[in-house]
Amino acid sequence: MINQLRKIYSSLLVYSEGSDNLDRTYKWFVTDENEIIGINEEELTSKDLSLLATFLLPYNTNLPIPTDEERKWRNAIHSTESSANFEINNPYRFIYFSIKKNQIDPIMFKDAIHELFANQVPILWGNGHEGIIIEEQTIYEDSISFEEIKDIFMSDLSVKINFFIGSYKEGLEDISQYYHSLTNAAKKVFIYTNKTVVTYIDAVPYLLISETEPDVRSDIGKTILQEYINDEETLKTIETFLQCNLNISETAKVLHMHRNSLQYRLDRFFEKTGIDVRQFHHAMTVYLALLARK
Repeated sequence: MINQLRKIYSSLLVYSEGSDNLDRTYKWFVTDENEIIGINEEELTSKDLSLLATFLLPYNTNLPIPTDEERKWRNAIHSTESSANFEINNPYRFIYFSIKKNQIDPIMFKDAIHELFANQVPILWGNGHEGIIIEEQTIYEDSISFEEIKDIFMSDLSVKINFFIGSYKEGLEDISQYYHSLTNAAKKVFIYTNKTVVTYIDAVPYLLISETEPDVRSDIGKTILQEYINDEETLKTIETFLQCNLNISETAKVLHMHRNSLQYRLDRFFEKTGIDVRQFHHAMTVYLALLARK
């Protein structure tokens, strides 16, 4: 394909590993073979750009130039060809991240992430503010958690960041499905929660609700919450109780409320609805109803 394109665009270049940067007078693209090619802007009309974008992935020159390992991972995910030459020695997982646009330069972000891991982790950028970190499973007990990483980014760089942590996987079978499933799930999950670090296990209720028809979600909320559907104070109390794993003392502490006052609100909810959120199955039902209401 590259040779065919070169017949049309004489300025076409193929990026070589080790080059310092990408010429900003060129428009850059990623091919199906995961090669980065550039064409001088003077050769390209708006029609050319639209056409090229139909079968090539436009490449953002503000992003770090991918390493050889990152190219292998991207090729394994997006290529229809066999990835037999790419060996995986340890279980791995994908961690989706998102930051606000223009909060931090992607190159600075990559450097900061690499400072926090014992080994350099591959980062596959979707755009300038979101992507996937690939972490291999390690036996080290002192490995840093993503809660800690989130706090470091906020305290040291004033950068707010969300992490959606996938489950560990072995081998490359169905890796493309794993990648697309995780990124799609991450974009849905953060609509329903204020948590900034979410695991796939935590996300299952959110994903179930997100796949439910809007009318059904509305019915769930109205049927379960009944007259409390718009009682923000009571619903906030119950939501906090659920987030505190049905622990009365912890909930009262978080809400700065006396235990007896909290017990009274839960009792009143039970009397009015017939639902006792102190029981696990009732609590799960109300939890789903609260999510459906969002």
